Amino acid sequence: MPVDFLIIGQGLAGSLLAWELIQRGSSVLVVDNGQENASQIAAGLINPVTGLRLVKSTEADTLLPVAKHCYQQLASVFGQTFYIEKPMLRLLHSPAQYQQAEKRLRDSAYQAYLASLYPPNTPAYGLGNPDGAVLQQQTGYLLTRPLLACLRAFLLAQNRYRQAAFHPDDLHLNPLRWQDIKPKRLIFCEGYHAQHNPWFSWLPFQPAKGEILTLAHHQPLPDALLNYGHWLLPLNNQHSRIGATFTHNATDTEPTAQGRQQLLAGLAALSADLAQAELTAHHANIRPCTLDKQPFLGYHPQHPQLAIFNGFGAKGSLQIPWYSQRFADSLLNNTPAPCAISRHYAAHYPA
Repeated sequence: MPVDFLIIGQGLAGSLLAWELIQRGSSVLVVDNGQENASQIAAGLINPVTGLRLVKSTEADTLLPVAKHCYQQLASVFGQTFYIEKPMLRLLHSPAQYQQAEKRLRDSAYQAYLASLYPPNTPAYGLGNPDGAVLQQQTGYLLTRPLLACLRAFLLAQNRYRQAAFHPDDLHLNPLRWQDIKPKRLIFCEGYHAQHNPWFSWLPFQPAKGEILTLAHHQPLPDALLNYGHWLLPLNNQHSRIGATFTHNATDTEPTAQGRQQLLAGLAALSADLAQAELTAHHANIRPCTLDKQPFLGYHPQHPQLAIFNGFGAKGSLQIPWYSQRFADSLLNNTPAPCAISRHYAAHYPA
């Protein structure tokens, strides 16, 4: 069966790239092993201002409008909401950080993203804040699991999805063929599994394990995301998710007692009542982070019919819609790919 593109992996990257290519008239087949992936358990947070110094992502002004439009379009197609926009209350941890927040609020580049500042010991959303708090806006979270389920159903209905394990030994390069599929180009969107891909394992991935808890509780929560070193995402009046741990060099996706204790200890410092909440779910998976903090897009230097679209780490919900558009431009119109993996060619494929 001939297709334009064979995509390996139906996480957020593979799904949104497939959607973009299909909207542009390409024939696509997505192959996935059907196992839980990092996108399915991720909180899907979108937060343009992060870090101890409250730094705005250099691409936020470009990425955020595209992400919102993408998720609104998908909501219209599938008849359900996927992106939930909520303000984020960021609890500050020192006088120096409070001063930094004051500085950011005076900066015109941050005015669209920071709404107000709460002085130390001034309650905000019913929470005490010894060192103050800042209210961020244009933040929210993506319901990744229902979105991926809808996209999978869409692909299945059009015979564009196949549940199967991809084995490199089954791939023939010249001409390109996998099982009965004859694609013009194959794109790997495998998440952290790409570090074992025989054609792209040379890329400097830096996978990071993350664990997330789901809690049931009776204490009412503010209608905002909370950032207190970890994050708390209120799902409804009686359920919330907290996360996430960040562990490098982990090779398994099993939840750990250490991860649970770390998250609950952070929650206890925020609210003793919440720390007594019932634990209803504990998930873990591995983020496909990269050493230089930039995603990996582009073509194999010796086999350009093989491509990769990966490495979005913890920022996939914000980044992938825009990068899907730009990589589709590259695939269809031969334009340069942003964050192209050619930046790593010299170290592994010297001229």
